[in-house]
Formats: sequence, structure tokens, C-alpha cells
Amino acid sequence: MRGQPLRFCNPPKHSNVVRRVAYAVASMVVATCVITNQAAAQSIDLLRDTEIERWLHQNEDPILRAAGLDPATVRLYLVNDPTINAFAAQSPSATESEDIFVNAGLIMELKTPNQVIGVLAHETGHIAGGHIIRDADAMRKAMVPMLIGMVVGIAAAAAGGGEAGMSAMAMGEQAAMAQFLQFSRVQEATADQMGQRFLLATHQSGRGMVEVFERFANDIAMSAYYNQPFISDHPADRERIALLQREAEASPYKDVQDSPEAVHKFHLIQAKLAGFLSKPETVLNRYPLTDQSQEARYARAMAYFRKPDLQKALAEINSLVKEDPRNPYYWEVLGQIYVDMSQPEKGVAPYQKAVDLLPDAPLLRISLAAAQIATERPALSKPAVENLKMALNQENDNTFAWYEAAQAYSDSGNEPMANLSTAELDYNVGNFRDAAHFATLAEHRLPAGSPDWQRANDILSVASSHDRRRR
Repeated sequence: MRGQPLRFCNPPKHSNVVRRVAYAVASMVVATCVITNQAAAQSIDLLRDTEIERWLHQNEDPILRAAGLDPATVRLYLVNDPTINAFAAQSPSATESEDIFVNAGLIMELKTPNQVIGVLAHETGHIAGGHIIRDADAMRKAMVPMLIGMVVGIAAAAAGGGEAGMSAMAMGEQAAMAQFLQFSRVQEATADQMGQRFLLATHQSGRGMVEVFERFANDIAMSAYYNQPFISDHPADRERIALLQREAEASPYKDVQDSPEAVHKFHLIQAKLAGFLSKPETVLNRYPLTDQSQEARYARAMAYFRKPDLQKALAEINSLVKEDPRNPYYWEVLGQIYVDMSQPEKGVAPYQKAVDLLPDAPLLRISLAAAQIATERPALSKPAVENLKMALNQENDNTFAWYEAAQAYSDSGNEPMANLSTAELDYNVGNFRDAAHFATLAEHRLPAGSPDWQRANDILSVASSHDRRRR
């Protein structure tokens, strides 16, 4: 959910200077929701939303600092998955260490902010403990018994012992799995203990983490398959819960409760996710018209927005804007509704208000720029470009921003920069042949030696090299 309220957006019209880039827009989920390169490579469906991402960072950054980690090197991603789960993975970026992926279902299904924070602390334990890097080494070591089993099995089969050969290969595979899962169980226990220490250091209760893993333990107990210690990739559940409880109850902060403000914000975010991800009928049953709380109106605004019943969506979000005009995310939703009603001229002002309230949010600036471009008013092309420049300074890999930049430059008659922006877009999605083509077009028309000319040269050099290797 980048910038705009959670939804899929349609691309504005482009002139002949800029290619149609349907794939860039198809991967955009509300609030300029763009699927990032690394997630796309892992087939993970991501959502981008400024409000939720900032809420996650607000809760995770103190934990990262307590772990001795720089929050700037750890990115948080929201996964479009209804299950209760979170995981850490190695970042492909040279300037970052690890990424933490949080399923939308984790936020929607847990009961308190402290429970979500407990899960974040556990995942931070994996990062601080170096588990992400060690996993690859453990997997390589676990492959040894499997490979030995395969060699023995193939030899036995070649000698005429078909059943013996299959048995040897199966035993090798089981030994490999047991070896890796034993390693994983140790890691999980370590992440639990480290997470509890981070919660202690940040003066937060560890009970939320206990409550989440108690829920996991109950779910696992209902499955005969996962009820066996050598199969589960977690420590024996009741032992794990008992240890976690001792840690949590020993903390002087065990009775610390979530503040009313924290609970209210959590409910707003749950409502936003429910409004976007659940069926509108389900949302309207969960948040009936008799419920006039902020979170209920927020959820209904999103549900009506998706239905679509945009007049009702406008009524709900306008009531929230009137009640809390300092909330940038309400203005953001209002702007998106107008854009979706094919009235981008009316959408520009709410988006501008959101940016004024939260000037350091790149996704909001991208949404504002998209609305400005959609008006097809030449006078708004320059401010659109400026908004996109500021956004791209923070998120240089945002493909939708590059798509909009190409449009804005094209509308203002700046063909070289339109071509350079298109080259950036292709480069970021791995379309190196086209990246090289548009970088060449840009290079021929940009002032020699300028930063933009140099960037075109860099893209051309790297993209051409990639394309040659691929061929």
C-alpha cells in the first residue's frame, strides 16, 4: 500500500514519448502500493502503506536499537497473506542487513499491540543472533546425509536392489530434515530469549509474546503431524511456553499495558486492513452503521471504496477528516477516492494536505504527483516532477515513481529525462535490454558530463553487461 489507500490503480494516459508499462502499474496495490524487486523475486505479494509501515517502524525501531542494530539497515514489509506469521530474511541490498516480513493476518488477528511487538522482538532475535546467515550454512550441512543416501540408494538400485535403494534415499532425506530442524529449534529458542531481553530493555511486557506462542502451541496441538518434536521447526511447545512465561514474569515490566492511544491506533490499522482485504459485506457486518467509532468509519470508508460506492465512501472519510483534520492518512484516502471518481482535480488538494502534514513520506508525494499528472494540466507537471524527485531521493527503486516521472517529463516536453526515467524503471524491474535502449536515447540528448548524463551512462554500462551475460 504505497501512499494511497489500499487499492489497485489504473495508469494515466501517456504520450508517445513514454512506453506503456502495464506491468509496473499492475503490481501496484493502493497507496501507491508497489511490489518491490526482492519480494517479486521471491514471489511474495506485498502491500505498501505509509500509515502501517510507520506504525511497524514505531514499534520495531526501539527494539532494533536495544539489539544494537541500526533501524536504517532493516526494512519492514507487509505481506498480503491472511495467516498469522512473520519472518526475517537476508536483504539483497548492500546497504541493508536483513528484512522483516509481517503478514497482514498477524496484525488483523492478534488482539493487542503488545502481541505484535512480541513477534517483532522474536524476529529481531533471529537477526541479532545471526540466524539468517547461518541458516544457509546449516542447510548446506544438512544436504550431506541426503546426498550420501542418494549415492547409496542409486548404487543399490543399480545392483538390483530397488526397494533397498529407495529406502536408503528416504533415510538420507529424513536424516537431512532432522539435522536441519534440530538446528532450527535451537534458533527459535534463542530468538525467544533474545526477544524477551529486548522487551526488557525497552521497558515493555513480554506477556504478549507468550500469548502469541501459546496460540501457536494450541494450533499445533490440533495437528498430529506437527505434534512430533522432530518434525516441528520450533522447540517442544509446552517447554517453550514455560520458559517464555518464566522470562516474562521475571521482568519488572510484566504488568505494563498498552496505552489507550496505542490501542486506538492499533484498532485503526486493523480496520484499514480489514476494509481493504476482507469482502465488503464482511466488513460492513463487522463494522455496522450503528458503530460510529473512528475505526468503524475508517473500515467502512475502505469497504465502500472497494465496493465501489464512492459517495458513501466520501461521506465516511469526510466525517473523519472533519473530526481529525491533522490526520494525514484521512486526507490521503479522501484524495484517492476523488482520483478514483475520475476527479483528480479534486484529489490534488487532499493529497497536498496529506503531504503538508507528513512531508517526509515518499509514498504520499508519489500519490500527489500521480494526481497532479492525471489532471493533464501542464502547470502541474513541474510540481509533479519536484514531488517525484523528493520521493525518489528516499526510494530510488520505486518503479511506479519512475513510471510517473517519465509521464511528468513527457508532459512537460523533456524527452531526454522521460527516457532516463523509463530506463530507470526498466533497470529496476530487471528489463536490461530496454533499460540500455532508453539510457542510450537519454545519453544522446542530455548535457555531457551532467549528473543525469552520468547516470544514463551507468545504467547503459550495467544493463548492457547484464544483457550480454543473459544472451
